[in-house]
Amino acid sequence: MIIYVGNLSPKTSERQLRKAFEMYGKVGKVQMNNQSREGKACGFCFVEMPFSNQAAVAIRELNGKELGGNALTIKESGVSI
Repeated sequence: MIIYVGNLSPKTSERQLRKAFEMYGKVGKVQMNNQSREGKACGFCFVEMPFSNQAAVAIRELNGKELGGNALTIKESGVSI
């Protein structure tokens, strides 16, 4: 399952994000788009978790939680990475 992570702080690293999701299961890819075309932080990324049951728990537990000073918006994504 691909998970959308929004309201991401520009201070949050891929390692921090991976560690947060790994608390709930196996993590595949983490795709962070650090800058937009205008050079500003995008504020979102995608996390791949191969097991949907683990991904569902991660979404439920991490949505609204603070990471890097921002409350995350987390939901299932319709894109592939």
